Formats: sequence, structure tokens, C-alpha cells
Amino acid sequence: MSDLMKTLALSASGMQAQSTRLRHVSENIANADTPGYRRKTMRFEQMVTGGELTGQVKPGPVSLDQRALERVFDPGHPLADENGHYDGSNVDLVVEIADAREAQRSYEANLKMFDQARQMTSSLLDLLRR
Repeated sequence: MSDLMKTLALSASGMQAQSTRLRHVSENIANADTPGYRRKTMRFEQMVTGGELTGQVKPGPVSLDQRALERVFDPGHPLADENGHYDGSNVDLVVEIADAREAQRSYEANLKMFDQARQMTSSLLDLLRR
């Protein structure tokens, strides 16, 4: 029974981490046209309990992409310098959409694993009741 509970916790942590990742990807897409916006990135960290790795993951710290901002030529823009340029964002929509799909698929895989473990736990409890 303990292993099934560990499986539930493992898949739940994966769903939570992918949900956080998808939120950051959504913020990046929403701010793709915001001048001066830097893409947010995050990585996952393994969870440690009692000095041992549990296999669970958690969202790590959010960092800003340090790639150069796109220079946009628009002399009429209020942020434009004397040459008519301003700093755009460094968000690449193709990369963000790919990241969103990857996060969604990973979330779905964790959800299926969670549901399978839940069904197995329910079946085990039904057998024990007999």
C-alpha cells in the first residue's frame, strides 16, 4: 500500500510542477509584445526527504532569459530612442508553444499515472473488504 501512495505523491508532484511551468509559459506568451520583457524560465528540482531522494519534483527558482532583447524600429513609439529604436522582448512564440505542448503532455502523463494508481488502490481496498 505504501508504494501506491508514493506513486500518487510522485505523479501529483509532477502535475504541480508542470502546472507551474505552463503558467510561466502563458505569461511569456501574453507578454511577447511587451517592450523590455524578458522570457521567464524555470527548472525542476528533486525533492529530498530525510536526506534521500524521493523521486518527486518541485518547481525551482524562476530566472530571466539573458539573451539580448530584440531591437525594434518604430520612430513613432513613445519608448523609441533618437534613432527610432526601442527594446522589444526576447520571447520566441515558436519556442513557447513547443514548451506549452511539452508541459501539457507531461501533465497528462502524470495524470494518467495518478489515475492508474488511484484505481489500483481502490481495487486493493475492495479486495481487503471481502
